Amino acid sequence: MKDRCRFDFYMVPYTVHLLRIQNMDYSLITIRLGQQVRQRRLNLGLTQAKLASLAGITRQKVIAIEKGDLSVGMMAYARVLGALDCEFAVVPAAMLALDEIQGVFD
Repeated sequence: MKDRCRFDFYMVPYTVHLLRIQNMDYSLITIRLGQQVRQRRLNLGLTQAKLASLAGITRQKVIAIEKGDLSVGMMAYARVLGALDCEFAVVPAAMLALDEIQGVFD
């Protein structure tokens, strides 16, 4: 039986009103997701190139996903998660880590 996984997709809190903080939250979602994708890929012993081949996308797209690039479309995420035998799950947002909020109030 294959090892299945679930990626938690964090919702942005609705109480945030400052545009700068909202934009940061969107990027944190993709950064966190990219980190989870990378960790799953490594746990499975896959290279970026092999994952790209399994997902039917380019290696550059896998790199963009793992970096949390906001320009990556949902179809690319869906293909990668399918290749990793994973799925999305929507859960309440987790508390931000200190390194994630650096520069917010500069």
